Amino acid sequence: MSTELSESAVPPPTGAGEPSPAPSRRTFIATSTAVGGAVVAAGVIGGSSLAAPEEATGAEGPPSSRVSLTVNGTRRTVTVDNRTSLLDLLREHLGLTGSKKGCNAGACGACTVLVDGQRVNSCLTLAVRLEGAEVTTIEGLADGDQLHPLQQAFVDEDAFQCGYCTPGQIMSGVGCLKEGHTGSPEEIREWMSGNICRCGCYVKIVRAVEQTAGRK
Repeated sequence: MSTELSESAVPPPTGAGEPSPAPSRRTFIATSTAVGGAVVAAGVIGGSSLAAPEEATGAEGPPSSRVSLTVNGTRRTVTVDNRTSLLDLLREHLGLTGSKKGCNAGACGACTVLVDGQRVNSCLTLAVRLEGAEVTTIEGLADGDQLHPLQQAFVDEDAFQCGYCTPGQIMSGVGCLKEGHTGSPEEIREWMSGNICRCGCYVKIVRAVEQTAGRK
């Protein structure tokens, strides 16, 4: 890069014995720009990095943590990015893909699992906050080839169509049964209202929960 200034940027020579006039604003800016550009170019050509050492260190990767939790009766210990959701931990790290990623914003309930017996949207739950927790997913309900009573009720009542929301619906239904919110069809609908079925199988889903609760 040339650092020579144009004629218009160079102040005219002064006579002998005359004090040099103060540089104009235009002259100062032009000089600073040229010199600064030369410094930057020299740094790039020389291969030197202008980034501070701490900035270079920060680019190594996001912080991660080790977390131990019990999933479907088995103790699991993994190291994950601190931003990892429980849903991504289950699907991407543990290979448990039964819990579905629907909206990934906690609005559809397709990712519902039980944490210490309570229903949670796993897409909104940080995995690193679950140290020592017990997690149950759809894969952990059946006892070998013996389906959980609510799983069997979904089959008996034909309470699904595409099946994408079914794991979350069943886990939410199990939560309702544990919480005792099965006193009436209206109560079941209210307490499962966070689970969306785009195929519209709500009537049969309620019947399946009722059947499991012993109301039919």
